[in-house]
Amino acid sequence: MRLRTLFSVLLPFAAVLFVVPSGHAAGSAVVHCPQLLDVEAGKLLGEHTILVEGERIASVEKGFVEAGDDASEVVRLDGHTCLPGLIDSHTHLTSEFSATGYGDRFRLNPADYAIRSTVYARRTLEAGFTTVRNLGDGGLLSIALRDAIDQGFVPGPRIFSAGQSIGTTGGHGDPTAGLRLDLQGDPGVESGIFNGPDEAWKVIRQHYKNNVDVIKIMPSGGVLDESRSGDNPQMTLEEIEALVAASRDYGFSVAAHAHGAEAIRRAVEGGVDSIEHGTYMDDEGMKLMKKHGTWFVPTIIAGEFVAQQASENPEVYPPQVARKALEIGPKILETAGRAYKAGVKIAFGTDAGVYPHGDNAHEFELMVEAGMPPMYAIQAATTHAAELLGRDEDMGSLTAGKYADIIAVPGNPLDDISLMKQVNFVMKAGETYKWADDDAQD
Repeated sequence: MRLRTLFSVLLPFAAVLFVVPSGHAAGSAVVHCPQLLDVEAGKLLGEHTILVEGERIASVEKGFVEAGDDASEVVRLDGHTCLPGLIDSHTHLTSEFSATGYGDRFRLNPADYAIRSTVYARRTLEAGFTTVRNLGDGGLLSIALRDAIDQGFVPGPRIFSAGQSIGTTGGHGDPTAGLRLDLQGDPGVESGIFNGPDEAWKVIRQHYKNNVDVIKIMPSGGVLDESRSGDNPQMTLEEIEALVAASRDYGFSVAAHAHGAEAIRRAVEGGVDSIEHGTYMDDEGMKLMKKHGTWFVPTIIAGEFVAQQASENPEVYPPQVARKALEIGPKILETAGRAYKAGVKIAFGTDAGVYPHGDNAHEFELMVEAGMPPMYAIQAATTHAAELLGRDEDMGSLTAGKYADIIAVPGNPLDDISLMKQVNFVMKAGETYKWADDDAQD
């Protein structure tokens, strides 16, 4: 159903514009699916009807079941395939790459990023992604966005936020890296920066205080910061072990940004739950990940995007960033293909914000290009990602008892994976946010 126009909501000390969903709120709904993708069984099924009560799926029935008189919404998805709502395991909803991005942090206020994030969240939801892990931002912005979405002020995906990424002094994640000396200061745990196992406990406790959902650590260099190396190890094994031990005490899973092989090895041996990017992952790293059950989140689209930008528009990046983008970006696709063949567990994630929000589904095409079957790529964004989140009882498949997160694409995505970029229907927790044939439903 269509969304209302922007309106002002008065908050203490500030007036902020929000977009709010209007109709087809969660109630008793009947969704007719000519085809339904059973991601648990890995099969495309024929006609099915999904019965929704409130936020959850009540049942999934074979054939077309007539709606009862008490149904508040009936959706006929003629010509479409129904799938579970998609999960992007690696996003940054509070920012988006632009040619002015490196200077914007000196010009824009937190309120600017906060308001823009509501637009990015809506784009992500309308692209079919009903749940995301947000792996890094400043100023508790994604936590505020998460809460605003949960409370119904703005439309967007269900967010599991890491808050501020955790790094070491001068490393990837240090918000002052690249600044002139008088602006650098010595950021500490309030900024996500720690040094040594003892401070690891303090930085996790600060994140617990900040009400995050997951922990994101930076044990290797990165591409878009202004340091020299994109892959050098930047945490000791002892530091990673301390971060993981503290995280377990506070009930957090741990995602590790890691490009370099040594950083990947340390992160896996240190007990992290997922490796993000994994560009230079070698055979030893893959064997370790299989042994420890560590997930791999490739973010191939981000590698493709930064390499393309550095090649075609090199002036948008500082010189050292452009160099790293050209070195690292093109390698991620090949690594993802090798990891799949080696049997490493893969969950879908894109690093959204590095590229424009809403284009997340291009990752499916790249996963298939890397050698993954279309069904596996879709499972990576549904059952696999739900398991990584530890929420597979609530999401990841069209199953009775789970959230009524339902999307639909026009045709069979197993025959044409590009259809994942053409999501025409989005229901999240029983509420319809997008239906391209909405006029026919009124």
